[in-house]
Amino acid sequence: QKTHLKSICLQHQLYLLLKSHLFFLLKNEMRLIIFFLCAYVPKTAAGHCKWAEVLKDLEQIKTSKDIDVSLYTANIDEDVKCQEPVMRCFFLETKVILQECLIKNCSKTQDVMNVWKNGNASLKNSKLNSTTSAKCKECEEYEEKNFTEFIQSFEKVIQKECK
Repeated sequence: QKTHLKSICLQHQLYLLLKSHLFFLLKNEMRLIIFFLCAYVPKTAAGHCKWAEVLKDLEQIKTSKDIDVSLYTANIDEDVKCQEPVMRCFFLETKVILQECLIKNCSKTQDVMNVWKNGNASLKNSKLNSTTSAKCKECEEYEEKNFTEFIQSFEKVIQKECK
């Protein structure tokens, strides 16, 4: 959501610049072409990985000393076809971290909440393929690891997804 807002602001600034300095020199057809090109360019520049905000929030919480939980941690080298269930597993386990933080009143509760909200928003936009998920492990089938290992794996999965 933050990225989308920045993109809109950038598009508006480019439009104002073009309107004030260049539009008076151009004929109507050329104005339209330039406007559409400028509207498209910021979207591609800002169209980076949809998980970038989650990665920033993970960076904030990974140093937390007051989160002490064991979490099901998906393998980072899981089959490409299982990427979505793997991501879902990480976000399900993030909810466990969030519950722990709410109980203990962790210093990073808001950052954990951001990871969970941003991740779920991104996951809602994609449909889970039932034939693929039948071949993939359930979250509870993965090994339980400590918080630090979980966050490291989570970051690696997101980085892999963003390439």
